[in-house]
Amino acid sequence: MPRVKRGTKRRAKRKKILERASGYYLTKSKLYRSAKESVERALKFAYTGRKQKKRQYRSIWIVRIGAAAKLNGLSYSRFISGLKKAGVELDRKMLSEIAIHDPAAFTILAEQAKAASPSTAAA
Repeated sequence: MPRVKRGTKRRAKRKKILERASGYYLTKSKLYRSAKESVERALKFAYTGRKQKKRQYRSIWIVRIGAAAKLNGLSYSRFISGLKKAGVELDRKMLSEIAIHDPAAFTILAEQAKAASPSTAAA
């Protein structure tokens, strides 16, 4: 089996890890082994953080829509249900933007939701 000398590959790999660890506290930014552990841990947190970010934004949109729906005399669930029955296909991100920036348009959507949902019309 041929002999392998890792020269530049090894240096490049270590340099990449240490560059990612720059700014870390004490040896975590200077020594390869502890830097590698810290970088791997940070990458793990970054991965889960990207997933959590999506969840958090969706919950923010839902709170905003719920607050605007309350102003129009509907609960969040009745509002969404009414929109689905009315055939309005706006996602929660767009609904929250409308609720913030154009309350008049949101009121029109709420009226459509009320009209499409028979349970809210009776109440």
